Formats: sequence, structure tokens, C-alpha cells
Amino acid sequence: MNDPVELGPDETHLAFAAMRVLRPHIEAVDEFVARVNDAQRPEGYRLIASSAEGDVVSAAGFRRLHTLAWGDVLYIDDLVTLESHRGQGHAHRLLEWILAEGRRLGCAQIHLDSAPHRHAAHRLYMSEGFHISTFHFSRET
Repeated sequence: MNDPVELGPDETHLAFAAMRVLRPHIEAVDEFVARVNDAQRPEGYRLIASSAEGDVVSAAGFRRLHTLAWGDVLYIDDLVTLESHRGQGHAHRLLEWILAEGRRLGCAQIHLDSAPHRHAAHRLYMSEGFHISTFHFSRET
């Protein structure tokens, strides 16, 4: 397992296989690259990855937010590890990287949302020091 690295725009495609596990509605690598590079990166989205044997097996996308409620925070949009590589510390190392980056940027907190059915992810987040602090609501327009 390699240390997590930040992926630049020319490397976005490397995270597609892992991200597709979490975001299966994005069916093609070109669509993924376009959404990340053309829409999300201009909004501050950054992408990091953990590799094993030369392939990206875990990835996280995050951005810095400035909010009235929380001040400056890093918000994790996406965090996923391929099923075949779970339990090997990839997500832990990505979260450590994001925590260090948050400290470097002067952010007081790290935030993320997780779907109610992702129990294994919830156990990971709790073991990493996260706690359930809000309810997140949404609705169709």
C-alpha cells in the first residue's frame, strides 16, 4: 500500500473504478472525468487516492467550505474503497491525510454525510473519531 497522493486533473481517470462503486450512476470514465474536472474542481473539489500494486483501490473527494454554522471546514463528498481491498487501512490513511490537510489549512472540523444503509462505513467513521452531529434532509425539486 502506497501513501495517499493527490490526483491532478490529468490523473482524475485513475479514481474512476473505485468511485464507480460509490457512484454507480456515473457509467463511463469520460463522464466521471468531465464532472470532476469541469464542474467540481472549479468549486474547490480535490481528489486523493490510495493505491495497491499500482492501481487506485481507494479514493476520496473533498472540498473546503466556509460556513456560518461551522466556520472553515473540509467536507468529504466521496470516500470509497474497492470491496477487495477493504479492511486493509486504505480509508484510514485517506482520512488521516484529509485530517492533516484540514489542520494545515486551519480548518477546525471535517464533515461528511453517509447514507443510512452504509453501516460498515458508519463503523469506520465512528472508529476514526467522527460522531453523528446533524440530520441531513433533502427533497426532489
